[in-house]
Amino acid sequence: MDNNLNTGNCESQNVAIARYLEAGGRLTPGNALTLFGCFRLAARIGELRNQGMKIHRDDVRVVNAKGRTIHVGEYSLEAGE
Repeated sequence: MDNNLNTGNCESQNVAIARYLEAGGRLTPGNALTLFGCFRLAARIGELRNQGMKIHRDDVRVVNAKGRTIHVGEYSLEAGE
C-alpha cells in the first residue's frame, strides 16, 4: 500500500494554482483550501517558484473561525508576469 496519500495530488494542485494566478487571482491559505483542497499553499507556492514562476506575497489580515483577526500570506503573480 502506498503511504503517500497525496500521490499525484500536488502536481494537479500546482497546475490549478498556477492557472488561477496566471488569470490574475490572489490566493490565501483559506481560499486555496476552498478552491483546490490545498492544505499546504506555501509548499505549493515554493514548488511553483522553483519552476520559475515569479510569485509575490503580501501580508493580509483575515478573521479566523474564532473571530480573531490574524495575518496570512496572500499570493499573486509579480507585476509584469
